Amino acid sequence: MPRTRKRCWWASGGDPLYATYHDKEWGVPLHDDRKLFEMLLLEGFQAGLSWITILRKRENFRKAFRDFDPDVMVSFKKRDVERLMQDAGIVRNRLKIEGSVLNARSFLAAQEEFGSFNRFIWQFTGGKTLRKPAGLTREQIVAKTRESDQMSKELARRGFKFVGSTICYAFMQAVGMVDDHVEGCWKYKKR
Repeated sequence: MPRTRKRCWWASGGDPLYATYHDKEWGVPLHDDRKLFEMLLLEGFQAGLSWITILRKRENFRKAFRDFDPDVMVSFKKRDVERLMQDAGIVRNRLKIEGSVLNARSFLAAQEEFGSFNRFIWQFTGGKTLRKPAGLTREQIVAKTRESDQMSKELARRGFKFVGSTICYAFMQAVGMVDDHVEGCWKYKKR
């Protein structure tokens, strides 16, 4: 990864973890159900914290949540929640931990209904990556959109927790449903 690459403002502070995440993951279309589930949960855990905090704990989250396997997580019991509450390697928020177990149930239900979670979740952008008009700047990036509002309402209706519109929009950015790389960033695509 060349040092001379210009990145979006949030990834240009010199932290190699942020730079790698920006360069290899953020805004790249993701269609793997398990990875989509992981990102949805991590975005929920991020609420109120910085994303770098979550990135630094991501491997611990993967271990604690059994590699974000919804088939395993759906059977988590009270003792599992207590185990997670004692795990200093993750964000120890009881509501978010319990919400993750509920999300596993809702995820599996959506997967069964639509054939894949990917098919369900990408419907909110018509199956394609949404891009802003040419010349996107930091100031033009929003915290939520009509699409994230719709996603949030539908996820909540299906029993998902920690899926407000702002969380959904951050998820959409992370998994490439939206491309918000700004002009001047090496990953910026001219529209």
